[in-house]
Amino acid sequence: MTKPRIGVVLFQLGGPDSPEAVEGFLYNLFCDPDIINFTGAALARRPLAWWIAHRRAAIVREHYDAIGGHSPIRRLTELQARELERALAPDFDVRCSIAMRYWNPLTREALDLVHAAHREAPLDALVLLPLYPHYSFATTLSSLKEWRRVKSQARLALPREIVIEGFHVHPQYLQALVSNIETAFGRFSDRSQAQLVFSAHGLPLSLIERGDPYQRQVQETVAAVMARGGWPNEHLLCFQSRVGRQKWLEPSLTQTLERLPREGKKRLLVIPISFVTEHIETLHEIDIEAREHALASGVEQFEMMPALDDSPDFIAALASLVRAAVAGQGAAPAVAPKPSAAPKPAPVR
Repeated sequence: MTKPRIGVVLFQLGGPDSPEAVEGFLYNLFCDPDIINFTGAALARRPLAWWIAHRRAAIVREHYDAIGGHSPIRRLTELQARELERALAPDFDVRCSIAMRYWNPLTREALDLVHAAHREAPLDALVLLPLYPHYSFATTLSSLKEWRRVKSQARLALPREIVIEGFHVHPQYLQALVSNIETAFGRFSDRSQAQLVFSAHGLPLSLIERGDPYQRQVQETVAAVMARGGWPNEHLLCFQSRVGRQKWLEPSLTQTLERLPREGKKRLLVIPISFVTEHIETLHEIDIEAREHALASGVEQFEMMPALDDSPDFIAALASLVRAAVAGQGAAPAVAPKPSAAPKPAPVR
């Protein structure tokens, strides 16, 4: 029996692949209308993006130098794509491609690969799978809008599309997180003393006020992970990676690391909750900057959960999402059982 022939496009933000690429990456990032948006932004966005990128490039390049000179996100996303192909191979003739939002391989390259595969032999379906567990205007929507813009310009014949917009409470995704947390617990001589610090990428409050569901979905993931893990440890959620002067989600990771040791909580396990690969926000912002800040503030043990990368549970989650979507079971993510207590909303200031 002939297997269905499908394409899967994995969307990610991307990252500079060399020190020389840092400024170009930042320029692409700040040119995104879902990142820089205000009255008159259509005219001001490009010069403002150039100014921000030029101003920040030197310090950001130093951060990348500290983790090897480039972002690992392309290599790790390509590894996820190959593992996903292997996981889906029993059921499909599958081709996975990668569309990075701000650096290579960009969306047009993924579109061309899909078109070439479709011309070689018609694809029965094309699954669009953003690798952002939590839906946000700044990530999921931005990547999908870029796909549609590039596709409209290219005017290529493509198969029917199925969009998976999130998976923040998919059971196998939750299990992947629980397994990695258990691994990190092994670094503590007494795991009961570990304070769990969930850290998600921050977001401007202006997006939340416009209806962005990101904050709520992150809170739901944290509650579901804690319920699934069954740990008695105290935990909290904070946010990182703030840029600019506007108000962002709080509390910040920095504020949290300063407060906890004053309260006698000096053994911390930081859990990057909104990232599915290691990159600058985990390897430098948490594992170098936050670690140094925490130890200087009185923390005695600082550990970070490793990213999901190509963990078997995470690849199984992605494969399950694709199978369900192709089978016509809808693009909505599977929902884990609700925890006994509803998560308390993070403060919005």
